[in-house]
Amino acid sequence: MHSKHLSRLFVSVGFVLSLTLSLSAQQRDDAALQNDYVLGTQDVFSITVWGQGGVSDRFTVEADGTFTFPMLGRLKAGGFTVRQLQNELSNRLRDGYFNDPRVTVVVEEYRSQRIFMVGEVKSPGTYSLTRPITLVEALTLAGSTTPNAGAVALVRRRNNGDAAKGPVTQAGDGITEIRVDLTALQAGVLSNNPVLRDGDTIVVPRPAPVFVFGHVGRPGEYLLGRDATVRQILALAGGVSQRGAAGRVKIKRISDGTEQEIKADLDDPVRPGDTIIVPERFF
Repeated sequence: MHSKHLSRLFVSVGFVLSLTLSLSAQQRDDAALQNDYVLGTQDVFSITVWGQGGVSDRFTVEADGTFTFPMLGRLKAGGFTVRQLQNELSNRLRDGYFNDPRVTVVVEEYRSQRIFMVGEVKSPGTYSLTRPITLVEALTLAGSTTPNAGAVALVRRRNNGDAAKGPVTQAGDGITEIRVDLTALQAGVLSNNPVLRDGDTIVVPRPAPVFVFGHVGRPGEYLLGRDATVRQILALAGGVSQRGAAGRVKIKRISDGTEQEIKADLDDPVRPGDTIIVPERFF
């Protein structure tokens, strides 16, 4: 076979193998998230028991958190993860019903859990968790962020004793606040992309304004888009006037409680809360 054809064949095989591995990894991740899902009222799930005279049926978590299972009667499901319920059923069925029961629990309809999207997203509101989702997926459900969104999203949740990943602060009243860098997420860095829980509120705030003073067309305060530069902010402010010195622009910035004055180039990045000053020309 011609070497060029062989090369194309190897590339095609490599692409298919890479895609297959990627899909397999995603399936493993989805299965892990499913197993950690906490069942609640009105969730619908199926149970399959593999073995002699196996059982397979659908069930609904009732208002008291229980359901009725053949042979075992009323059982608790609310507050259990899928994995915990599988283990509980296996242990109970092993006690006088099956020699080696293998139990599979699959959530078919997620009805009990909700999250709340507020702030600078295109479609704020309440969303049902139809499956375990991450912050990136929730932002996609809400139509992504608006142009006025800042560089940080906040995931606020009730403390339940579990350790949360990512930069975490206590917001008071038993609320944990996870800060997520949206710029990093947009760049594909998913190291801090939390899996959301029932009752989480995702807040995408506007950033602090940038203040522009001195010899510009329209001094005042301006909202800062992500990755904005001095040049872009000055354009929003009507540009440098004829009496302004574009080469001597300064930024006043508060850092660690101390005010700094920085000589700025037009392509320097601007941070929320900065004050840009355009002085008068010498001549």
